[in-house]
Amino acid sequence: METIKAYGAQSETSGVAPLSIDRRDPRPDDVAIRIDYCGICHSDLHFVHNDWGWTVYPVVPGHEIVGTVTAVGDAVENFKPGDRVGVGCLVDSCRECSACDEGLEQYCEAGFTGTYNGEDRHDGSITYGGYSEAIVVSERFVLRMPEKLDAAAAAPLLCAGITTYSPLKYFGVAEGDKVAVVGMGGLGHMGVKFARAMGAEVTLFTRSESKREEAMKQGAHKVVISTDSDQMEAVANTFDYILDTVPVQHDFNPYLNALKHSGTLILVGLLEPIEPPLDAAAMVLRRRIVAGSLIGGLPETQAMLDFCAEHDIVCDIEMLDIRNINEAYERMQKSDVRYRFVIDMNTLRR
Repeated sequence: METIKAYGAQSETSGVAPLSIDRRDPRPDDVAIRIDYCGICHSDLHFVHNDWGWTVYPVVPGHEIVGTVTAVGDAVENFKPGDRVGVGCLVDSCRECSACDEGLEQYCEAGFTGTYNGEDRHDGSITYGGYSEAIVVSERFVLRMPEKLDAAAAAPLLCAGITTYSPLKYFGVAEGDKVAVVGMGGLGHMGVKFARAMGAEVTLFTRSESKREEAMKQGAHKVVISTDSDQMEAVANTFDYILDTVPVQHDFNPYLNALKHSGTLILVGLLEPIEPPLDAAAMVLRRRIVAGSLIGGLPETQAMLDFCAEHDIVCDIEMLDIRNINEAYERMQKSDVRYRFVIDMNTLRR
């Protein structure tokens, strides 16, 4: 065991503050990693505040981790000290079910082990995430970070990146397809970049005219103001795919009507029940599909990182001193970040 510095929350109202945590000695298949950068995801904020009701305190968030290997277990074959690596949203799974056999560990039938607030399958301890000096992770759940990518700007790829890349790849977005992205936040701006790199004609749906110029800079070909009924009518029956990244309740029916026949509306942002209800006729009469998607497995996440290196794709980030984490959370709640905060973990070591 090694005791290290970290930041975490002790209760729903405590905020995020310094604390000490223990990291295990590497098991034979483990990789020990010094954390250099950690992105901040909206999920971190939800867990700190116990918005979903399953937080175990103390909680140390962070599942967008980029770091440097410091040691490896005797059975590790693919990593060595000095390698630059990444750790995303999960650090273990049953490794035996059909989903795990397919490299889809995020759909593990026994439930995956989250990078934080998960239960370690070996000893039952609660996992602690990337707001810390170091982490120890099984080799299977460690990713090779392409040297071409800026390490800090690549950190959010491990959640925001794979969350948007995976469904676009799975559903087969290809050159010439018409793809729309709903929302221009941390997920949305990555969806625009990926769809454009895949050769699609990309449209952004937004409620804000102020997002138009920024959307075009990110790679969108067109912008539609979703509150303008004339603009929405003009794009009826238009899109092959719509990627909805909005994490709060909103009406999906206008976007259903913007799909072509046999088009697919993909949900990656909302975890709560759909309100108002979906218009079944709009689906049945046009053979439209509503689907959901959750991050990606380890092989696909590595493929995403390699795709990003090939196409020069990273997240737009704002660097953060960890001592300002609570201020960053307040800004996130106001959507005052373009588009992800990333913690420079050297600020924890000072």
